[in-house]
Amino acid sequence: MNTSLLQLRRLAIAAAVTALLGGCAIGPEYQRPATPLPAHFKEAEGWQPAAPADGIDRGAWWSVFDDPVLNELAAAVEVSNQNVGAAAAAYEQARALVREQRSAFFPAVSIDGGAGRSGARRSATGTGTGGAIAAAGGGRVSNSYQFGIGGSWEPDVWGRLRAGVNNASASAQASAADLASARLSAQGELAVNYFTLRLTDLQTALLRNTIAGYQRVLQITRNRYDAGIAPKTDVLQAETQLANAQADEAGLERQRAQLEHAIAVLIGKLPSSFALAPAPWKSVVPDVPAVVPSSLLQRRPDIAAAERRVAAANEQIGIARSGYFPNIGLDAAYGTSAGSVANLFNASSTLWSLGLSAVQTIFDAGATGARVDAARAAHEQVTARYRQTVLAAFQDVEDQLAATRVLGRQVELRRQASAAADQAEEQMLNRYRAGQVGYTEVVNAQVTALNARRSLAQAQVDRQTSAVALIQALGGGWSQADELTLR
Repeated sequence: MNTSLLQLRRLAIAAAVTALLGGCAIGPEYQRPATPLPAHFKEAEGWQPAAPADGIDRGAWWSVFDDPVLNELAAAVEVSNQNVGAAAAAYEQARALVREQRSAFFPAVSIDGGAGRSGARRSATGTGTGGAIAAAGGGRVSNSYQFGIGGSWEPDVWGRLRAGVNNASASAQASAADLASARLSAQGELAVNYFTLRLTDLQTALLRNTIAGYQRVLQITRNRYDAGIAPKTDVLQAETQLANAQADEAGLERQRAQLEHAIAVLIGKLPSSFALAPAPWKSVVPDVPAVVPSSLLQRRPDIAAAERRVAAANEQIGIARSGYFPNIGLDAAYGTSAGSVANLFNASSTLWSLGLSAVQTIFDAGATGARVDAARAAHEQVTARYRQTVLAAFQDVEDQLAATRVLGRQVELRRQASAAADQAEEQMLNRYRAGQVGYTEVVNAQVTALNARRSLAQAQVDRQTSAVALIQALGGGWSQADELTLR
């Protein structure tokens, strides 16, 4: 018993020493890669905080467009979109890997047991008058029972296990940001498709009104032709203009059907089972709150994902460096063996063992060094990708700020042009009725007026889609505070 206590004491001392050595982390200390940050956005002239300025920060950023149908569709994306579902599953997988890595901090314990039966047969040989006579002798049968419990533990002496957990945690955080990116992308695509569909509804209404006007003008032209006032060419021009407008209406019908199908897929429905009724278009263009450039590093999920992958690659360097140091393990076992179940747990049949092991590779032809170099190169690679992601994010914001500013001016100019074209069309038609101009001038005025109306509608929807793109460029309603912290 004294020997047992001495063994246990030595093993406890060894475990304490290895635990103290666990603070000797061999991986490099992680620092976020430095990136150039502008003091302000170049294209932010006139960009002011919205009133109220918290509309984007609540998460449901699409609600600022004040469209109940869009609100319902965007909420369905998070629940039913298959790309978002795949990203969510990848995130759950990453979280499970974190739990798997953390389990390495604890001992692995196993239980085993068994039972067996064995016997031996003896033979006796005698000699008689008629030859050899063999007689079967008696036999011996024995039973055996075993029960044991064992455990093994690898103390994290060099920080390899901790680096593995940190690597998995950073990867899980990157997956969480990927999920936010997938959700934001799908919701942004849905909003753009929805506004474009409403544009086709508006343009269809414009064309129908125009077609009705063309039909009236065609009747006027036929009356003038029948009266001998207008030539046959005027009638043919009016018929041509009417047919072209009707063909344009059919093209809008095709475009609307495709947009409706795309929206169905985005919300996880079959196109055949989804329909979106025409509705009046709301030309609401929200004021997107201004942010400082440095906030993009926290607001955009793609930047957060890239940065977390840099942190994961940094931990891989430490994991690779651990190959230079020995693997240390602690083992313990306790078991019994007896010929009957009643005697299985008697003290006389008890066996136990304690052990400390260390394994060090002394020659691997540079394999460990190659793994360290590969980990460093991988770290440099993801660092470069992170910096490129940041640069692309600033470009994206600058592009959308410029588009927002220019489209705001463009809409006003398109509105002026449309009003002037409408007046010109009306005046030209009145002059035609009075016989002052030919029908060609009427056709030109009508075509100009229709194009001006459609251009105004397109510019108004472009402002909405540009606002969606700007909100996406700023990270939507996501912030780094929403990221699940795994430590």
